[in-house]
Amino acid sequence: MRTAYKKIKKALEEKAIDLFFLDIRLPKSNNGKILSGEDLGLIINRLLPDARIIVSTMYADNHRIHNILKNINPLGFLIKSDIASKELNQAIDCVMKGQPYYSKTVLELLRTQLSNNFILDKIDRELLYLLSIKTKTKDLPNILPLSKAGVEKRKRHLMDVFDIKEHEDKDLILRAKQKGFI
Repeated sequence: MRTAYKKIKKALEEKAIDLFFLDIRLPKSNNGKILSGEDLGLIINRLLPDARIIVSTMYADNHRIHNILKNINPLGFLIKSDIASKELNQAIDCVMKGQPYYSKTVLELLRTQLSNNFILDKIDRELLYLLSIKTKTKDLPNILPLSKAGVEKRKRHLMDVFDIKEHEDKDLILRAKQKGFI
């Protein structure tokens, strides 16, 4: 990770790199300041705002994809299980021309979320994600900027939004997955 950071700093000085191909799953830096490729992408955006970024990752869950799109806003986004060498070449060609390129899984997420007739904010999406990884409701106020009553109110609202009659977390998670939010 430190080597990549040094190369980015050098590129900044020389203005020598136009395209970054970024794997999200990188080892953390020795000093612990850069924990993943996502952190590195944020640094690239800050230091070289005109550079083009293609993100490649094996993470295919909607929550992770959404966060990467929102935080890094890469011009190219590839899920490793979607791509073959031909598609990789096509992605690089498109991005170098300034055109976005997203692999099948990323496009499906975007299509699914756009076709829903409701919008969930960041806290709603984070709450759904935390529930999906089996975080206990009592622990959520320590993670989210909500009180226990606020968490319960959000959950009730999400149950209504997703038209869940039983008011069970497992039903909410299942529906959110079907709708592409988790």
